[in-house]
Amino acid sequence: MKAPLGVILAGGQATRMGGGDKGLFSLGDRTILDEVIARLAPQVAGIALNANGDPARFADLGLPVLPDSVDGFAGPLAGVLAGLDWAAGQGADQIVTVAADTPFFPCDLVPRLQLAAEDAPIALAATRDGDRVHRHPTFGLWPVALRDDLRAALGAGTRKVVIWTDRHGCAQALFPTDAGDPFFNVNTPEDLARARDMAR
Repeated sequence: MKAPLGVILAGGQATRMGGGDKGLFSLGDRTILDEVIARLAPQVAGIALNANGDPARFADLGLPVLPDSVDGFAGPLAGVLAGLDWAAGQGADQIVTVAADTPFFPCDLVPRLQLAAEDAPIALAATRDGDRVHRHPTFGLWPVALRDDLRAALGAGTRKVVIWTDRHGCAQALFPTDAGDPFFNVNTPEDLARARDMAR
């Protein structure tokens, strides 16, 4: 199965962390973004970073930086669209997105998403909490063929990921939580302290 391109979504405003780029926070001798890239790189054919503002702050990573093409803070779907437009220019059929503040996501994320997407155009990562399935909409497999549909949806005001994905048929790749939440993300200073402990 052909490896998709990877897009790291770093367009969030990090309000609970006082602003700035959560991905650039240190987890010891590496940043959160370093961890994300290390997990994603073996699973994809190439990586770009979706981020707004001055791209020079990510120059050390050596990755293409893709700003949102939608005005205002349009949320993760705007980052997905930026990634799909970039992938179209690379001749790719699919992208996988991951969040820039989630340093311990599964090392088999992409193959599991691809397996789930055999029966649907889009697949999102999910975990189960008792009887409830929790989808993780920033971790998904997206077809380049739907980029113009997504552009139109964003133009019409759609912002919630699952509203758009459910319109097209969306599979779920269920990930185990026996060893804790694989999609634990850094939202607060307390989360950052916990992530540093986990990284050690």
